[in-house]
Amino acid sequence: MGRLPKACVIGAGCSGFTTIKRLKDYGVPYDCFEMSDEIGGNWYYKNPNGMSACYESLHIDTSKWRLAFEDFPVPKDWPDFPHHAQLFQYFKDYVDHFGLRPTITFNTRVESARRTDDGLWSVTLSTGETRLYDVLFVCNGHHWDPRVPEYPGEFDGPAFHAHAYSDPFDPVDMRGKNVVVVGMGNSAMDIASELAQRPIAKTLWVSARRGVWVLPKYMNGKPSDKSAMPAWMPKGLGLKLARSVIKKTIGKMEDYGLPKPDHEPLEAHPSVSGEFLTRAGCGDIKFKPAIKVLEGKRVRFADDSVEDVDAIVFATGYKISFPFFDDPALKPDADHRFPLFKRMIKPGVPNLFFMGLAQPLPTLVNFAEQQAKLAAAYLVGKYAPPSDAEMAKIIAKDEERHLGQFYQAARHTIQVDFNVYCADLKKEIAKGETRARAAGGKLPVAALAEIKTEPLLAPT
Repeated sequence: MGRLPKACVIGAGCSGFTTIKRLKDYGVPYDCFEMSDEIGGNWYYKNPNGMSACYESLHIDTSKWRLAFEDFPVPKDWPDFPHHAQLFQYFKDYVDHFGLRPTITFNTRVESARRTDDGLWSVTLSTGETRLYDVLFVCNGHHWDPRVPEYPGEFDGPAFHAHAYSDPFDPVDMRGKNVVVVGMGNSAMDIASELAQRPIAKTLWVSARRGVWVLPKYMNGKPSDKSAMPAWMPKGLGLKLARSVIKKTIGKMEDYGLPKPDHEPLEAHPSVSGEFLTRAGCGDIKFKPAIKVLEGKRVRFADDSVEDVDAIVFATGYKISFPFFDDPALKPDADHRFPLFKRMIKPGVPNLFFMGLAQPLPTLVNFAEQQAKLAAAYLVGKYAPPSDAEMAKIIAKDEERHLGQFYQAARHTIQVDFNVYCADLKKEIAKGETRARAAGGKLPVAALAEIKTEPLLAPT
């Protein structure tokens, strides 16, 4: 085997550090750049880089049984649904256990990443330095660039995205206030449930365009995600069984004072909460349709009801953003769609990987760990991908399989079923190993960056 290509890894969140762990295992040289002073990304509460969406009370919606890395078990004494601080410590322990910390360059941001005429990656850092790499791994996450809706009129009170929410007193003291939480995703459920407690908000409304099915964290005394349908089960049968169980367990949303959903359970990304339905049933959480217009200190809703409002929290999701790319072909389209082979490879760009760029059910934590198996094997010649044309066919098939059940919305463009995805990925890796052996284990990406770096970037 010849000299291996050198990789640049952008970000040291859970997708970044599990990727470099696998690269290290395979002997692939890399540099990993993290703009913060610590690993963890989104799970680093009050991350000084401003990218964390954690709030003080946040507990992960995925049970500990589903979020552990394969070769590093979670602590046995953890509760079923750990607090964000526990998960963050687990991440730090993982990084230190595998000796990854010395290989991460902290407090350094990738300002731009541009593909050169000869296919290398020219990476410019916040230090002002530019380096060449053979391969680029994008691990910058997709829960940091808030998406805030626009409405006619103006609101005179504080209005901010859930990304800025820390607790009921930060960034705004919500005690005694009339508060609108916009959205019915997981963050909206958590924040609304917290603020709706009687010592906090005077009145708490949740505003949304449509009703949703709110799923419990537990079913039959066990974490709900332990009951995920097996990968071998036909999709239609699995959905039918799951929907039957969900409806039988939680009943009708209207019985809790919430609007009737216009879709079946699991036709949207699940909103999971162990408290929201109780708070709604108690009358602490009230529902409003979408905001129609802002009228100073008042808000008019789609049903033309008007309320005096002191603060608005937009729990309205995030954009998929790659600020270091200027090539529009490397960004999502106007509809938030960004099809990739196995959610990681763009046909025609053989030395670029998007890691963890998915909304997997039930967990994102160890998703990139599975992807890194393919990527690392590829870089050392043990995996060969199909042709670009075949990739395009597989992408279309995978998109239909993973997205077909969901109604069209920006939040559903990168959905995948974790079990199904991993089963498919395992099969694809096996097929790629066969293709690689047939090709004689040839390295798909040449190691050219270090050869060209000195003459190209030497000071004049």
